[in-house]
Amino acid sequence: MKHFIINIGCEYGSGGPDIGKMVAESLGIPFYDRDLVDQVVEKLGVDRDLVEKADSGEENVKYEFDTTFGPRYANLTNRVIYTQFEVIHKLAAKSSCVIIGRCSNYILKDRDDCLNIFVYAPEEYKVKHIMEQKGVSQKEAQKLVKYNDGMLKSRYEYMTSSDMRDCRTRHMMIDSSILGLEKTAKYIMQLIDLRFEDQNKIHLHSNKGVKR
Repeated sequence: MKHFIINIGCEYGSGGPDIGKMVAESLGIPFYDRDLVDQVVEKLGVDRDLVEKADSGEENVKYEFDTTFGPRYANLTNRVIYTQFEVIHKLAAKSSCVIIGRCSNYILKDRDDCLNIFVYAPEEYKVKHIMEQKGVSQKEAQKLVKYNDGMLKSRYEYMTSSDMRDCRTRHMMIDSSILGLEKTAKYIMQLIDLRFEDQNKIHLHSNKGVKR
């Protein structure tokens, strides 16, 4: 099977990570989401909570480090971004994989073996999904969706100077509420099959993940 990368960007609550995991498990390839944060923490040796803040899109997260002249402060957000660029390039070169968010479509834009997908959904669908996933009230879910969607949008714009919902940066954009998460994953796998069939002869008949 030839090398390929599936980059899945998504709105918060649309089920993008769940869909990506189903696709990765069915294809038998690595899946990267929160794992990327772990690798950044390991490389930087910085407190995880600070890295989480920077990773979520919060700008100008400061961290303290010691020097011979006493403690100094630096912008952790930029270091996290740069390190994530390095980590994502390394993972993409290592093996076929599915990467969730973190501007991976932009970071890997010069590769010709990527399929860039964006998953979105109506507000009410996202709120319902978060209520079920996190066991919170409708009001709390609405706050989470509004806050996290805003952070994702700001982060993408900060890193790429473009809109994450710009269809010109994606090969496919899909509303996950139309088919539901499992069938959306199945639909994406059909696209992968068509996109890479001449090069990879991908067989999507794994017993893991989404049933065909």
